[in-house]
Parts: sequence; structure tokens; C-alpha cells
Amino acid sequence: MPAATAALARRRLVARAELAGSALCFGLMAILARKLTLPGMGFSAGHLAVLRFVVGALLSLVAFGLIPGLYRPSHYRLLVTRGLSGGAVVVLYFYALAHIPAGEAGLLYNVFPVIATAMSLVIFKERPTIHLWLAILAASLGVGLVLGQGRLDFGFGRGQLAALAAAVFAATSANAIRAVRHTDNAATIFFFFCVAGLPVVLPFALTPWPGGLVPWLLAGLMSLLAYGGQILMSEAYGTLSVSEAAVWLQLLPIVQYLLALPLLGERVTMPGLAGVVITVAGVAYGTILGHRRREART
Repeated sequence: MPAATAALARRRLVARAELAGSALCFGLMAILARKLTLPGMGFSAGHLAVLRFVVGALLSLVAFGLIPGLYRPSHYRLLVTRGLSGGAVVVLYFYALAHIPAGEAGLLYNVFPVIATAMSLVIFKERPTIHLWLAILAASLGVGLVLGQGRLDFGFGRGQLAALAAAVFAATSANAIRAVRHTDNAATIFFFFCVAGLPVVLPFALTPWPGGLVPWLLAGLMSLLAYGGQILMSEAYGTLSVSEAAVWLQLLPIVQYLLALPLLGERVTMPGLAGVVITVAGVAYGTILGHRRREART
């Protein structure tokens, strides 16, 4: 029993590190997506979504060729469902990044872990502890301070609506990943994410594509970061519950905020710094006390 408990603790530690790495990848991806959709770069949200799926599918095929047995689809319905909802997430989030500031898009999109947790109560009968709910609340408050700069007074238009719609689809995807990880590995899930998601985003990429070496290199890097972030997140969902993962996913907009300071020239504010501290404290609190401990029965 002690050995099994120690092994589980190690798996949970690795899964948390994977979600932290996923947050780093997705944060950099969002910054590059914002830059690539600014005037002069020429990419639309649809272009970036298609490129992300095509690059991801090609990398998956290379991995399947190099690692025999890696491609092992089992639950096709869930795999396709995850791909379709993921396709909606990508195009809606890129659309939001193209029309509103990255921080604002991140704040609205980041409600998806809370929505996913609520869904998991019905789908998986998960019962988050009071500590976990408090951790999610604290981390969400910190995110609000960081991305709202202490004043959540932005307007509401098509960009904001797209970010919120992306959050709903992302919550659906999170629960689909959690369900399908019982039968399928992360690489297979990601491949179906790309293949099933591509038809969803393709109609949004029918405008002329841009030229230029630098924009295409940045777009390629964005796609690689998205690949890394998605694989790490799928791996983590094989170990952590949806509710515990929700706490760690609050790191995503924090990482995005911190990276935007040097990369996009955004300034530091006191509410922003306070939000970083509160979010990190919430994540630590949820990590230490958030999961249920099963008492050994004799």
C-alpha cells in the first residue's frame, strides 16, 4: 500500500508539472497569435487555426511512424467529440485574440476550468473538496486582478462573446479528454483533435493567405507550442481529476500576463502583481489540500 501510494504521488507530481508546462506553451502561443493577427502580419484567426491543426496532424503522423503502437484509437465517438469541440475552441479563441486585447481574451476564456468542474460533477460524479473550491475561487480572483488590472470594466462585443463561447467548448473538451484518457493515450487524442477539428476551422481560412518569411516562421513556432501544450495537458488529464486540473489551469493566464510584459511591452501594475501572488497561493493551497484522501480500511 505505501508503495502504491508513493507511486500515485509521483504520478500526480508529474501531472502537475505537465500542466505547468502546458500553461507556458499555451501562454507563448497566445502571444504569438495576437502578434500574427495584428495589422501588417496578414494572418487571420482561421489561418492560424488551420495551420495549427495541419502541423499537429503531421507531427502526430511522424510520431506514429517512429513509435510503433503509439496510435491506438479505441473510443472513436469521444475522440471525434473532443476534436469537434476543440476545433470550435481554437477558431473562437484566435478570433477573440484578433479583436480584443490578449489579457481581456484570456480572462474571459479562463472561466472554462470552472465550467469544466461543474460539468464533471454530473459526468464523472466528482466531488471536489471545499479546499478545492476555495482554491479555484482564489485563483480565479487572482486572474481577475491580473488581467482586469483591478477594474473589470471592458465592453462586450463580438470578441468577448467569442472568448466566452470558446470557454464553453473548452470545458466540454476538458471533460471529453478526461473521459477518453481511460482508453486512449495523449498522442492518439491529439491526432483526432487535429483531424476532426480541421473541417470545423477550414471555412474560416478561405481568405488570401499572407506571405513573408518572418510571419510564417512565427506561425510555425506558434503551432509547435500549441502541439506541446496540448500533449502535456492530455497527459495530465490521465492522472488528475477535472477539478484539480482546474486549479492548475489558472496558471495559464498568469503565464500569459508575465510573458506579455517583455514580449508585448505591457506594463506591470500593483493589482497585477497582487493577482499573481493570489493565484500562485491558490494553486499551492489546492495542490496541498484539494484532493480527497482515502482512509485505509482494515
